[in-house]
This record gives sequence, C-alpha cells and structure tokens, in this order.
Amino acid sequence: MSTRIFKLLTRRKTDAGDTVSEMARCLSLLDLSALGVGATLGLGVYVLAGSVAKTVAGPAVCLSFLAAAIASAFAGVCYAEFAARVPKAGSAYVYSYVTVGEFIAFVIGWNLILEYVIGTASVARGLSNYIDALATNRISVTFRAWLPMDVSFLSQYPDLLAFLLVLVLTGLLAFGVKESSMLNNIFTVLNLLTVGLVIVCGSIKADTNNWKLPAVEGYGTGGFMPYGVAGVMAGAAKCFYGFVGFDAVATTGEEAKNPQKDIPLAIVISLLIIFGAYFAVSTVLTLMLPYYDQNADAPFPYAFDQVGWTTVKWIVTSGAVFALCTSMLGAMFPLPRVIYAMAKDGIVFKPLGRVHRWTQTPLVATILSGIFSGFMAMIFDLNQLIDMMSIGTLLAYTIVAVCVLILRYQVDGDQVVKSLDTDEYPATFYSGFVDIFNLHNNKEANVRSSRIANWSVAIFSIFAALLAAIIIHVPTLIFSEPFYCVGFVISLVAMLALVVVIARQPVVDVHLTFKVPLVPFIPCLSVFFNLYLMLELDLHTWIRFLVWLIIGFLIYFCYGIRNSVEGRKRNSQQLQLEERKPDSYSPYNPE
Repeated sequence: MSTRIFKLLTRRKTDAGDTVSEMARCLSLLDLSALGVGATLGLGVYVLAGSVAKTVAGPAVCLSFLAAAIASAFAGVCYAEFAARVPKAGSAYVYSYVTVGEFIAFVIGWNLILEYVIGTASVARGLSNYIDALATNRISVTFRAWLPMDVSFLSQYPDLLAFLLVLVLTGLLAFGVKESSMLNNIFTVLNLLTVGLVIVCGSIKADTNNWKLPAVEGYGTGGFMPYGVAGVMAGAAKCFYGFVGFDAVATTGEEAKNPQKDIPLAIVISLLIIFGAYFAVSTVLTLMLPYYDQNADAPFPYAFDQVGWTTVKWIVTSGAVFALCTSMLGAMFPLPRVIYAMAKDGIVFKPLGRVHRWTQTPLVATILSGIFSGFMAMIFDLNQLIDMMSIGTLLAYTIVAVCVLILRYQVDGDQVVKSLDTDEYPATFYSGFVDIFNLHNNKEANVRSSRIANWSVAIFSIFAALLAAIIIHVPTLIFSEPFYCVGFVISLVAMLALVVVIARQPVVDVHLTFKVPLVPFIPCLSVFFNLYLMLELDLHTWIRFLVWLIIGFLIYFCYGIRNSVEGRKRNSQQLQLEERKPDSYSPYNPE
C-alpha cells in the first residue's frame, strides 16, 4: 500500500516537451525582457533602497544589492536552463513535475499561486498608497471615516481603490496577452526613464562626503559601512526580495515565439538591467543625503525635496505610479498561467484550465485570480501582505535548483548502462566507496550514478538547512559552545564532501540552448542561499505558510490525486498491457 501511494505521489509528467499550445505565441525577446523588468523593478526600487540604507546597511546598501543580485542570478540561471528544457506554461511547477514528481510539483504550484496573489495584492496596495499620497491622504481619511475596520490582523479600512485597480488589470489581462504586453512595454519604458532621471539628477547633487560621515547615535559607527559586514549581509537578505519577479518570464512558455532561446536570454537580460538600476539608484541616493536622513517609506520624493528640486520630485513621484502599474501587471501576469497549467494537468479544478477561443487566454483562471488578489489587497495592509510574499518564492527557487541537479545526472530508460548493474558486483564497503566517488572514472551516466547523485543532493539540502540554522540562530555560540561548533564543522565538511560526490558523477549529455555553468557548484550555492533566507523568516510567516499548505493538501488529496491526467494516462496504459497478456491458468486464480 505504501509503495503504491509513493508511486502516485512521485509520478512524473512525460509529455512536457510537447510544444503544441492553445494560447497565442506572440511574445518576442523584447516583450519577455520587459515583462521580467516590469515585474521586478517596482515597489522595491522605490522603497527598499532608502529603508535598507537607513537602518540596516548604510551607504553599503549598494553592496547588499550586489550580494542579493548574485543569489538571484544563481536562481535565475537555473530557471533559464529549465525554460530551455521545458517550453511550457507553469514555470517551476512544470519543471518540478518532470523531475521530482506530481506531489512536489503541486506544492510548488500552490506556493507560486500564493506568491503571485500576494505580489499582486501588495503592489496594488502600494500603488493605492502612492495615489493617496498625491491626493494628500484624502482617500484614506474618507474611507476610515466611512468604513472603519477595527480588526487587529486586517487593514484599518477596506481599500476599494486597490480592489478596483486589480479588477481593471484583470480585465486587461483577460482581453489578450498581446495588448497587455504592449501596455507593459510602455509602462516599463516610463519606469526605466524615471529611474534614469533619478540617477542623472541625483548624480548632480552627489557628495562623496556622505560616505565618510562620523558616527551618529542609533545609526551605527559611521563611514561607508556603519553597520559592518553583518549589516551588509542582513541588507542582502532584505534586498533579495527586490529581485523577486523575474520568474514571471518562465511562465510564458506557451506564449513566447521562441521559448527555448528567448526565455533564458530574457531572464539573464532582465536580471542585468534590474541589478544595474538597483546598484545605481542606491549609490546615488546615499550620496545625495546622509544615510540616517533617508525617508524609509518614500526615499526619492523626500531626497529631491530636501535638495530643493520640487519639480523633479513630482516627476519621480508620477513615474513611480507608472512603475507600480508595471510591477502589478508583471506580478499578476503569471498567476492565471500557473493555475492554467495545474488545471490542464487535472490536479486542480479543470474548468480553470479552459482557454477562451477569442481572447486566447485562460479566462476563468484570470478572472478568479483577479478577484482573489483584489480581495486580499482590499482587506490587508501593505506590511501584512509583504510578510507572506517571499517564502513561496524561495521554496520554488530551491526546488528548481535541486531539479537542475537531478536532471543533469538522471538517465531515462533508454539510456541505462548495464556495465555497473548492482547484480554484477558484491555490495562491499570498498565497491561502494569506489562508486560514490566514481574512482573508476566512468564517463556515461547510469542508474547507479543517478541514484548516488539524487541521494547526495537530498542529504546536501538537509546539511545546508542545518548549517544555515546554526549561522542564523546561534552565531555567537559557534566557536564557544562545543555542541554548536561540532554541528557547524560536521555540516560544513559534509556539504563540501557531498558537492565533490555530485561533481564526480557522470552527467547526461543533452543539447540545450542554455545550460547552467559550473554544475553542481552554482545550483548547490543556490540551494544554500535560498534555505538560509527561508530560515530568516519569522514564525508567523511559517504558520501562515503551513495553513496555506493544508488548504492545498485538502484540494490535492480530495480532488487532484484522482483526476490527474498523468494518473489516468498511466492507468489506461496499464489496462492496455493487461489486455495484451495471454490468458494463463493458475491454481490460486482458477478464473
């Protein structure tokens, strides 16, 4: 019974390489790159730089963005390889379905839905706050007077403006992907022009003495790095979330004109543009004003107001509104496509996977996801939404990195090499050691080498989580308490040994338009960084995350596991095989 359940949960998608699509293939490399930039370069660039500089990293916030960009690049190249392998809608959901199995794929897809819902709602709320600021807070004051909500875990008032903004966007996305892509391109150009204006005008008012300031009480030790290296790394953990969104590109596998080539390129291009913008903006911002004088909520308008450039302040504020429109569009664009992919596979309700004949978009999924996102934006405030935004993303990044490793060493049935069959060699300690470290220099992947690589990846992830937990929660006790010191050393040595074991295994030679370089080192680093950042999240985020997972598990085990298209296909194949078997008599089964 347990074996049968395990097979059900680990059945893998076998037709993901089929590129026949019901949706319109109309997105070019430019469209995809603009989608990646627009989805990412929004709320973070207009808030994050100032808040991190003021209280976490100081002027070294630019180094925090650099460290965050490196961590994001590790995840980005892993996504790029899978986009080259699996040109289908669904992003990390499909990628994990073809590698580690259906249950893990459902978990990833379910959390991607959470990520995009929260992302859309948080940007809508942020956009509403920006518009309210332009209206001198009249909107919020009016809603508080008319419809107050005295509930501790909800917003102070129902933000109907945020709800309406999401509904307008939903209608645009439902109308057609090409039309929404054109609008996204226009908004992205306005966004980049606004960022460029900030960089140019801010450079004119730059003063290098702001990086050499003496210590100020409550704001570190002064200088370029007032909070030390620890502040830079803590800032990197926060700045990492400013890069969340590039994975929107990976959901367009069935709408890109040339997905296997353009999606990897678009991911790389968008990450480079985003990093350049973040690095330049954070540098200019801390050169314009002392880091401790930054406004954590609206750094750009405040900075230009302080230097006396009121006209530039209003231009930047208006540009920020267009930027947040782009960010909201980019956050919501992937959501119905992930739901569509899951519904088409039968593991969530199938009506959500229908593509409208005229609009050539998943209409039902788009409308329902828009209503849900709008409702979340209406009843929760910005801080409550942001608290939930990152955990699903980091889990998806982790699984994608693991899947890259699994696929590099995984053989199909036709590729099995029998020369190292376990039946031909006795299972001794020496033979096991030879196989684990591939001391016979085998160059062709086989069942045994794949199994060694898979187990090594799984054990590496466990030790990576243990090492991250020690570093985060007991950093001062590592070298003073023997227990933590031994745990730290064992985890670190085990991780290094496992990376060597994985690197020694022969890889499967498959031609792809893009491959992650330096495998297994970059995917292993990605796994460690993502687990580290997940463990940085607070307990309440993990509790909300578990509640969301429980709801998903109820849907999967009550509906998805029975209605899975892959499961029904396998059952049909099994019945056909049984029908072909000749009848045979058995004394235990006389019929």
